[in-house]
Amino acid sequence: MVYKKFAVALLAAAVGACAQIDDAPQTVSASPVDSGADGKGRELNAISQNIMDVPEPALPPKDIWQRLRQGFSLDRETQRPKVKDYVNYFSSNQGYMARVTERSRRYIFHVAEQLEQANVPMEFALLPIVESAYDPFAYSHAQASGMWQFIPATGRSFGLNQNWWYDGRRDVVESTRAASEYFNYLSAKFDGDWLLVLAAYNAGEGTVRRAMERNRRSGKGTSFWDLKLPRETQRYVPQLLALAEVVAHSDHYRVPLHDVGNTPYYTAINVGSQIDLAQAAELADVEIEELYLLNPGYNRWATDPNGSHRLLIPSDKGTQFIAALEKLPADQRVSWQRYQVARGDSLSVIARRYETTVAAIQQTNKLRGSRIRAGQTLLIPSASGPSAQYAYSIDQRVQRKQSSGKGKKSNYTVRPGDTLWGIARSLDVKVRELASWNNMAPGDTLRPGRKLVAYSSAGSSNDRNRTTRKLSYRVRSGDSLYRIARKFSIDISDIVRWNKISKNGYLQPGQRLTLFVDSASNG
Repeated sequence: MVYKKFAVALLAAAVGACAQIDDAPQTVSASPVDSGADGKGRELNAISQNIMDVPEPALPPKDIWQRLRQGFSLDRETQRPKVKDYVNYFSSNQGYMARVTERSRRYIFHVAEQLEQANVPMEFALLPIVESAYDPFAYSHAQASGMWQFIPATGRSFGLNQNWWYDGRRDVVESTRAASEYFNYLSAKFDGDWLLVLAAYNAGEGTVRRAMERNRRSGKGTSFWDLKLPRETQRYVPQLLALAEVVAHSDHYRVPLHDVGNTPYYTAINVGSQIDLAQAAELADVEIEELYLLNPGYNRWATDPNGSHRLLIPSDKGTQFIAALEKLPADQRVSWQRYQVARGDSLSVIARRYETTVAAIQQTNKLRGSRIRAGQTLLIPSASGPSAQYAYSIDQRVQRKQSSGKGKKSNYTVRPGDTLWGIARSLDVKVRELASWNNMAPGDTLRPGRKLVAYSSAGSSNDRNRTTRKLSYRVRSGDSLYRIARKFSIDISDIVRWNKISKNGYLQPGQRLTLFVDSASNG
């Protein structure tokens, strides 16, 4: 109704304007206009018609999914077999889609905002589903961390700091900023071909370039679909295209997407100094688990004493948090313990004992070096609550992971010169299993004194009564050699050898594989 009134008023103004220009000098028009009464009438009809043909302004998206759909720009290639397979996979796993879209609710609006500002296709807002199931604490066997799964070196290349207190690869804002920069860097390298950008993000720029060069030398095409790339990358791009297809037509595919509004979930606040996360949660009146989920980059019980000092707070709690923070002096934002240095102490020993760093102790006590003397009193920053209260700190996550195994538990203390492979061999377990039980990757550095756990069960190689059974396994959509090997606790190399297949080959849904698995395995 408001729009119609506006159109009528605009039409009246146009009629008045025409009456006024009758006496004005004639000017040359780009398109001839009839003169006289009939000409003027046709002119007014044309103006009226143009006014009435103006489309009403588009309404803002009602939720984040509609916003993403409006920003989708990639050809989803739904005729491709691999894309079809993943469309079937995602559309038949409604429970998974409901879980990952629920997990994304804290982050996806802000991810969309940052990608939009960086002119990256909106499909990329779904990429953390492929990478990490939108879990900012995800950690892979390849040492990739965070919802964008940056490995340490690539993270550092794009400005993601990583230290004892903080890991920028898990920081929601910083990792998305780095991912956006990386996407645009790759886009410039691959002439704006976003499928090649995705492939390079997964396999590395050099891997994709070498595959393109091989095809050029052979006179073949150089699109993503033409290239011979690692099996994981061959699946990676179709997964994102299939996700975009399912989200674009979620009603058609009967896929439940968690209700996520097109509104900010959090607000970023610079607290200006180190702060105990339990204290920050109390000031904001939120559960500490919620604070960790919004600020997963912090490894410990407090923010990094050397910055950044930014905290993400739920939007509806921001004003309250700022008001409470202003009343709290900076020197009261962490708790302090007085420690009298004993003979034989060192800053590194004291730092480990109090779960802090040498640098933090030096900064607090204005120490220029590492030299301390017996009897000296030091102020040590310390957590205000018990360790278990900081449920998502790295120590608590490791403890939970170490308690999640099944079977007889063994403990091992790392000695100088130890390797994960050597420890796994001495405990008669697989390297990848040992790493998983201890929330680490096989390539992680081992620190002497670290406590590791391992589990043995009736299915372990120590058990003389173990039996092996032969089974025929039917490959399902989305399966990979890695997934099948992990499911049955066997090695990829064995699957390849038993079935005389290529390690880099693509598994077809419906394909039959022969497996020899322990009687205790779940098949």
